[in-house]
Amino acid sequence: MPRSVNHVASRAKRKRILKLTRGYFGARRNVWTVAKNTWEKGLLYAYRDRKNKKRNFRALWIQRINAAARLEGMSYSQLMGALHKAGITMNRKVLADLAMNHPEAFKAIVAKAKNN
Repeated sequence: MPRSVNHVASRAKRKRILKLTRGYFGARRNVWTVAKNTWEKGLLYAYRDRKNKKRNFRALWIQRINAAARLEGMSYSQLMGALHKAGITMNRKVLADLAMNHPEAFKAIVAKAKNN
């Protein structure tokens, strides 16, 4: 009895992955094994860097808050301690946005934190 191979499905799978690697350089785009390995590695990088993106943005927000706080005569750690004591619970993303786009509002928050 002849061997039955589902060539339609396996070819479709290869075509799907080769389509995903279309913009890659050299053999990474059209040689099946190289393209498959590159695509799988890319998925790992994507997973890892979704986590790193959060880390990078948090660091950026802290730098922006620190720069704005120093204009008000405080360091970042002093400001965060004062905010905690004053009971102002605001995340770093919002604080950084206020520091960049609404400096008057940020000054008011710093003043309130200093008074308590």
